[in-house]
Amino acid sequence: MMPTVKDVAKRANVSTATVSRIINGQNNVGPEMRQRVLEAIEALGYRPSRVARHLRTKGTSVIGLIISDIQNFFYTSLTRGVEDIASRNGYSLILCNTDEDPKRERVYLEVMHEENVAGIILASATEREHDAKLMDGRIPIVALDRLIRDVQLDAVLVDNIGGAKTAVAHLLSLGHHRIGTIIGQGNITSSIERQGGYEQALTEAGYTVDPALIRRADLRRVEDSRRATLELLALPDRPTALFTGNALITMGALSAVHEVSLRMPDDIALVSFDDVPGGDLLAPAPTVIRQPTYMLGKTAVELLLARIADPKRSPVEIRMEAELIIRDSCGAKASRKQ
Repeated sequence: MMPTVKDVAKRANVSTATVSRIINGQNNVGPEMRQRVLEAIEALGYRPSRVARHLRTKGTSVIGLIISDIQNFFYTSLTRGVEDIASRNGYSLILCNTDEDPKRERVYLEVMHEENVAGIILASATEREHDAKLMDGRIPIVALDRLIRDVQLDAVLVDNIGGAKTAVAHLLSLGHHRIGTIIGQGNITSSIERQGGYEQALTEAGYTVDPALIRRADLRRVEDSRRATLELLALPDRPTALFTGNALITMGALSAVHEVSLRMPDDIALVSFDDVPGGDLLAPAPTVIRQPTYMLGKTAVELLLARIADPKRSPVEIRMEAELIIRDSCGAKASRKQ
């Protein structure tokens, strides 16, 4: 039979409550008693010996990954990248989904602190409104995909501005200048930056940014982006092209284009920031800005491990380039990269 807390307590000649306090990382136990309990844990095999070693150093072998929306296709490959590298380095992963809710995110951060995880990788639901106590540096945190403005953290991000400019520049090169966009909420940096790239591309090409052509949509709901796209397509002088802010938004936009019986690319063109799963099998296949999702996750873990090893080093921000994949939704020759 597997040893129990009672077995550990008996061997160490302490109470079960004392064993529980030590296992949970509480500090109100004397060093001699703590050592007896840890030795009993290892001797009985109550938990793997590596856990006992981590208890001695008041740490764990667990990394928390907090993402904003588990249904967002972007996070599938990204999470795999995090898990692969974490596992390779002896860490287990706890995955939490905030559903783009800052309050829920705060609860998960509190849980991570209570569990004394080794580190946290955080794709935040908001760029601000973070409790200073949860960002005090006691537990290393790496910001992933989205910046957090009120604290200095390591960060791994995509070049959102550059990717958006590339998308819009491609549409401009095909003769489109009335380009509508559907972007995510304005409280996260990736959406803010993608809108910024959209506006910069138009301005640098000599066009005025028309606020009527900009719509925001809930990043979690395809129906919301479908509604926003229908609003753009109902304008008296509707856009001839669309730039969509992520894969879920693109799905809603494609649904709206089909609903009003527009043909793509003859009636309207489209570029998506982020690839749509199976997008190359669609007819027409959407042109996309493809993000290096696996590498984002891999790099986030590597930064976190570096921070764990050296807590005092200066924060690092890494920006990765996204790639334009030209398919059929813009009328340009497919399979060509720009």
